[in-house]
Amino acid sequence: MSIIDRRLERGWTQEQLAEFTGLSARTVQRIEAGKPANLESLKCLAAVFETNVAELIEEQKMAMNTDTNPTPDSKTYYESEAIDYVKRLKELYKHAVVFIVVSPLLVLLNYFISPGIWWVIFAIAPWAFAVCMHFLAVFGFLKFLGPDWEQRQFQKRMRSHEVEESKSKMFKK
Repeated sequence: MSIIDRRLERGWTQEQLAEFTGLSARTVQRIEAGKPANLESLKCLAAVFETNVAELIEEQKMAMNTDTNPTPDSKTYYESEAIDYVKRLKELYKHAVVFIVVSPLLVLLNYFISPGIWWVIFAIAPWAFAVCMHFLAVFGFLKFLGPDWEQRQFQKRMRSHEVEESKSKMFKK
């Protein structure tokens, strides 16, 4: 079922869907026109339509495969995920290399300027911690505040919004 079908099934306009999801009306229009949606947009839509992101991704892939003239610059969801992963990995490597190069220089600077006081520990230890956290985040070991958490929080917020909306409708009658 497409985004348009899901929206019309609920009797919503594009503007209402945009309001419920927190997306712009233009983004909703682009997605309904067949343009690929990013992961954040899909998460918002999945929460509102009470489905999972994987189902929306599959629908999006099917819609892209049925296009008679796919654009050469259109990417599938998995390609964009792979590109994002490679970018994050590149940033991690740059972070680690800078740490490995600068840390010994700081130790030498500390040794020659103030050998009795090892202030360099207060610079290197937090930086090493940051590199370790960066590593854990890139390789998926740091799940806290990740995509699943975002999805749950968004759904929770949407449910509370729907409850408040239904209460306000009841009291208006």
